[in-house]
Amino acid sequence: MTSPRVSAELSVGESGFLRDGVPHQIISAAIHYFRVHPQLWEDRLLRLRAMGVNAVETYVAWNVHEAVRGQFDFTGGNDLAAFVRIAGDLGLDVIVRPGPYICAEWEFGGFPGWLLAEPGMRLRRMDEPYLDAVDAWFDALLPVLVPLQASHGGPVVAMQVENEYGSFGNDTEYLEYVRQAMIRRGADCLLFTADGAGDSFQLGGRIPGVLSTGTFGSRPEESLACLRRHQPAGPLVCMEYWHGWFDHWTELHHTRDPQEAADVLDRMLADGASVNIYMGHGGTNFGWWNGANHDGTTYQPTVTSYDYGAPVGEAGELTEKFHLFREVIARHFGPPGHHPPAQLPRLAPQLVAVTGRASLRDSLDVLSKPLRRLSTETMEAVGQSLGLIHYRTRVRGPLESAQLRIDGLADRAQVFLDGTEAGVLERDRPLEALQVVVEDGGAELEVLVENMGRINYGPLLADRKGISGGVRLDNQSQFDWEIRPLPLDDLSGLAFGDRPLEGPAFHRAEVEVAEPADGFIALPGWTKGMVWLNGFTLGRYWDRGPQVTLYAPGPLWKAGCNEIVVLELHGAGAEIELRDTPDLGPTQSPQS
Repeated sequence: MTSPRVSAELSVGESGFLRDGVPHQIISAAIHYFRVHPQLWEDRLLRLRAMGVNAVETYVAWNVHEAVRGQFDFTGGNDLAAFVRIAGDLGLDVIVRPGPYICAEWEFGGFPGWLLAEPGMRLRRMDEPYLDAVDAWFDALLPVLVPLQASHGGPVVAMQVENEYGSFGNDTEYLEYVRQAMIRRGADCLLFTADGAGDSFQLGGRIPGVLSTGTFGSRPEESLACLRRHQPAGPLVCMEYWHGWFDHWTELHHTRDPQEAADVLDRMLADGASVNIYMGHGGTNFGWWNGANHDGTTYQPTVTSYDYGAPVGEAGELTEKFHLFREVIARHFGPPGHHPPAQLPRLAPQLVAVTGRASLRDSLDVLSKPLRRLSTETMEAVGQSLGLIHYRTRVRGPLESAQLRIDGLADRAQVFLDGTEAGVLERDRPLEALQVVVEDGGAELEVLVENMGRINYGPLLADRKGISGGVRLDNQSQFDWEIRPLPLDDLSGLAFGDRPLEGPAFHRAEVEVAEPADGFIALPGWTKGMVWLNGFTLGRYWDRGPQVTLYAPGPLWKAGCNEIVVLELHGAGAEIELRDTPDLGPTQSPQS
């Protein structure tokens, strides 16, 4: 690394930015520290610097830092200050977007799930319980960021107030509250808002006297003209240039023509606009952290990969878009003066056999402690945020035929009678029922529900998981439930055997590698589940696609024997594939 430099503060001039009074145009790239293994932060930042950017931008994900209310974590992969310092030591300015809401296609838009434990919680507005939580979060966060500001010699030159609020509401008093909350805690760098480059978005999300920026992916002249209508003076800024897009399960993988994307970037820079390339490096939704969308009819969970079609790919690949963007940036800012690191090594392909299995049902006692409740409860009500939740009760029989329905299901339920799967119900089919038969003497009814990602954008943010209504046989509600939260953050108690298993089960395999390197895990013939590598949760897979492989970064591997554990919810395949190239699935191009 180079020695840390003292940053010049950023300010707003009549038609652009100034750094210490000198005209300055920002060319930035987005990278989220929480989507990148911390041992790879420097590698990815070096690649972005070599593309020619003079700044990087990151969101701050509240939920990864305060997963449990009142317990804050800024260590390891959550060490935001370390990430910012690395960027600064490489000569990059840093733009921070602390929220509290970030969207980002991230679980619950960055909000911690425990916010929804309070039934009347109202988000993103002047509501006291919500604001109390925000204030407590800022009490922990701002002391991390304040010493890193340019006024203190650090690389942070700007911070955002909230995020794309005009897409949600128009409570300007709330936006001003967030702004003042930042200022009271020491934020003295440039503050700004970011909203879609449309009139309604700008009208709802602006704060008088605060720089407004835009988010868009095409038609730059039209979008910049909209920004100028609402802000006659000051810099024109595209705070999110959407040159790519993200993917949902069951849909196609998005791509965009690299030359067309480079042309849009060129036109914005030629107009004198400052640009933040979203994303410069997308990274991965490791663990259960993917978010979801909802179009008013359909729930759309986001896949594990957040490659985004970025110039620096999910595993650090330098794509065609990287080289085209580098050429465009060089035309406007001069040659970058830095060369990117060589591609990191890849593991050799191999097939891996499963050596042990453990039934989820038989492992419940080592994974969770049971709770007794009269009715089914949501995850949030029992103190859970991520993972699965298991409900069990005894139903009375005989019933020659009954319709089993789940009211308020989020998101996907497997239903079992006496250990045999009766079927699957999903939130998008709320009227669907399972036909069940209960023998004389009754039966044990179990429902396993997966949180597939809380909604991160739009009016349906209060997306409580599990079962919020209840379970009915015909019209009769079923009561007296044993509930087991299954965050699955500790699998050390599992006892693996070698007998074949049906239904939800953990499958263990051992992989020998000579040296740690990047790899990609594929599960052909498997259906749906989650993968762990040496105890680290890589993310979800699903045979509905589009994503085929899961990225397994080099720092997670070790020379010698490595353990892969797969939770398969339905039918396991015969083998696990280790590959040396990613496969994100069949493609489509997003419409402008």
